Amino acid sequence: MVLIVELLLLFKSNFYVFFLIVNFLIINFLVVISLLMIINHNYRDIMRDIIEYMIKEDCGFGDITSNTLIPVDKIFEARLKSKEDGVLAGIEIIKNLVSDYDIDIISSMNDGDKIKKGDLLLEIKGNARTILLLERTMLNLLMRMSGVATATNNVVDKVKKINPNIRVAGTRKTSPALQKFDKVAIAIGGGDTHRFALDDMVLIKDNHIAVVGSVKEALLLAKSKVSFSKKIEIEVENLSDALIACENGADIVMLDNMGPSEVIEVLTVLDDKNLRNNILIEVSGGINEDNILDYAKCDVDIISLGSLTHSTPSLNFSLDMD
Repeated sequence: MVLIVELLLLFKSNFYVFFLIVNFLIINFLVVISLLMIINHNYRDIMRDIIEYMIKEDCGFGDITSNTLIPVDKIFEARLKSKEDGVLAGIEIIKNLVSDYDIDIISSMNDGDKIKKGDLLLEIKGNARTILLLERTMLNLLMRMSGVATATNNVVDKVKKINPNIRVAGTRKTSPALQKFDKVAIAIGGGDTHRFALDDMVLIKDNHIAVVGSVKEALLLAKSKVSFSKKIEIEVENLSDALIACENGADIVMLDNMGPSEVIEVLTVLDDKNLRNNILIEVSGGINEDNILDYAKCDVDIISLGSLTHSTPSLNFSLDMD
């Protein structure tokens, strides 16, 4: 799991990096396939830049309190502990962060670990001023990512009991600048990241259709202009448009804001017309942890829900120095 999450952060555009990875993993076919599916961008540099901005934003022109009270060369240990049960996510990112600031890692748990209240997640040693400078950024990221991973894991476990073949996916409904971190957390929690960015695939939404004119025309335009290597998904809101989408080459059809009974009706008609072959059906819109099992019983392929990232609470962690 840690390996896969680390790979999420690499370049797709950097052929040299990609080439080295493929050669390194060629002996493991399944790992290579997973790599090809999840590498999309140089997220490592993007995320590093975002973290640096977070630190600068928090620091301002300097930590007046720490710089006043603590000698510049004071070395101290710190322990990051959990105050809640859940799934740990983001610890590899935090370890990279503290290492960049010359802080030593004494011990650490791993991304994807099930954690309990009171668990020691990370133990570090280094310059006391630096640890305090990074404290809030470390905690904010780790708590949020662990909250997203925990919520994802809970939903995935529920859905898999009903239908083990359904993928539970996130959406792009995240907080500004945190999308990449949220996507990594979803993957750690056992979910599907869906699109990492707009260039991952074609996803024709209602506003695209409104501008172009129709479901059919939007699909035909996409198929004529986009490489065969990119999947084409289209969002529909009724049975008629779902039929048009399936008849005109969509790879994935998203049934948006449909209730479970409407979804079942669409699936029944598609089956009767033999239109489900090689087409994935995704349901989205208005789905949350309370009603997701109603959709899991509908025999769809993907359930995506924005609540994993737009309204999931963070876990509660603390950093203690003594």
